[in-house]
Amino acid sequence: MSQLQRIAIAPNQLQEDQILLTPQQLHYLGRVLRLRDGDRFMAMDGVGKCWLAQLAGEQGQVLESLSVKTELPVTITLMVALPKGNGFDEVVRSCTELGVTCIAPVLSDRTLLNPSPQKLERWRRIAAEAAEQSERSFVPTILEPEAFSTAIKAGVENQRYICEARGEYPHLRNSINSVSGEIVIAIGPEGGWTETEIENAIASGFQPVSLGRRILRAVTAPIVAISLIAAACEV
Repeated sequence: MSQLQRIAIAPNQLQEDQILLTPQQLHYLGRVLRLRDGDRFMAMDGVGKCWLAQLAGEQGQVLESLSVKTELPVTITLMVALPKGNGFDEVVRSCTELGVTCIAPVLSDRTLLNPSPQKLERWRRIAAEAAEQSERSFVPTILEPEAFSTAIKAGVENQRYICEARGEYPHLRNSINSVSGEIVIAIGPEGGWTETEIENAIASGFQPVSLGRRILRAVTAPIVAISLIAAACEV
């Protein structure tokens, strides 16, 4: 069962016990994976439901609902300043595999990238593919980019952390208060957050934390942060 290929479907693709496959999904199942009628695969709707299905012509026939327990017991929102180049692709891919729930790209004072709408669609596609690969039952939500100053004012989570490479701050590993509920973790761009951004985040309820003594790349830091949270949750 665990070796069956899984695909992410939109909720409206499920019509009673039939899955209306898209041309892209049919190509992937039939031409890439070389599945034939009667061959089985798994379908997930990205919001927690999963089914065992078999290929039947241009549709999928639902055989049974499945219970998949691959999600973390905590909801993690990664608020990350967009790195330069295509670095955000790797952030989305790796952090999806690690169990992040929501990724909120933000524009900080030192952000150089101004993404196009096509970038957002690309990131959402990468998240869906990474969720399939890592056998998750949820596809992370990728929010539209917004200013960091606006993003920190939203939400009422008790556990809100902002990572800063410079300064004497407690390690994230020792700062996580519990392994349940919701956690927001903010990661800065190349060059780090400005002093004003740190001050504004603290005023909005964020606790400054460290990821260690080394200076991490903007693409590496989110992966380290999510890994530390996941390790604290999965005991």
